[in-house]
Amino acid sequence: MHIAGLQKMTLLDFPGKVACTVFLQGCNFRCPFCHNSDLLGKDGPEGMTDEELLKFLDKRRGLLDAVCITGGEPTLQPELEKLICAIKEMGYAVKLDTNGAKPEILKKLSQQGLLDYVAMDIKNSPEGYGETVGVPGMDISRVEQSIKFLLAGEQPYEFRTTVVAELHDETTMESMGKWLSTLVPGKKPVKLFLQGYIDRDSVLKEGLHPCSREQMESFVRILRPFVDAVEIRGME
Repeated sequence: MHIAGLQKMTLLDFPGKVACTVFLQGCNFRCPFCHNSDLLGKDGPEGMTDEELLKFLDKRRGLLDAVCITGGEPTLQPELEKLICAIKEMGYAVKLDTNGAKPEILKKLSQQGLLDYVAMDIKNSPEGYGETVGVPGMDISRVEQSIKFLLAGEQPYEFRTTVVAELHDETTMESMGKWLSTLVPGKKPVKLFLQGYIDRDSVLKEGLHPCSREQMESFVRILRPFVDAVEIRGME
């Protein structure tokens, strides 16, 4: 397992729980707005070993409730299941962040009862997905499989979209909402967070901009007919 880093405590990443966040190396997308660009390649500085992480968690029993596993894209790691099993055996809840590109991994972990919460990124409408993830012409069928699984199943989850002015507008938001609400008949998404883009030196592409608060609120209104709950996150 390539663990690139650890945030020792967070009150924001796992709803209602005191957690730490584990960052895994490697991703199959190249989203131009990605803040964790140093985690995208297979190679990178190793922050800690599995054994060091488990030792840290052992010492934090009673202080932490949960572990958030993010990346990069965690489902690319072949030893992910083994690591989550070890974390669960210590009594921690586990949240997985994923881009949904490995539906078979998501399903297996969920059906084995290893995931307490899933946060899946919905990058854009189907028409704009490839551009938004930096993979032009991408086949989104595997992403759709992950979305359908979360919509139809018993796994607690949230969807989230990082909103960038150059990639999202009223038309793409309406298309995205219609897409999500029709993938599984009778099953609308339970929760979608629109996250405001924050420009940082670590993003892959320069010249991107956040949408205004007014624009974000307009997107919320557009999406409300298609999602049970839509909220803005990451904007004051």
